[in-house]
Amino acid sequence: MGLFIRLEVDHARCPRPDACGTCVRVCPVDVFRLEGNELLTDPANEDECTLCGLCLEQCPSGALRLHKLYEE
Repeated sequence: MGLFIRLEVDHARCPRPDACGTCVRVCPVDVFRLEGNELLTDPANEDECTLCGLCLEQCPSGALRLHKLYEE
């Protein structure tokens, strides 16, 4: 998990990430990866997230949540 943000994948809403893979394709900093047919976040890259929102906007199933771990 990152120090500043945590990205959460609701696997119940994303049953076939290998067939979609939208978040993997749109993320400019490679936070997401596919292992077989499972979507994972790369904890080493979570803090590289630029908060661009592309993954959240493009996810057709709304399976992604972004949690800020800091006070604004």
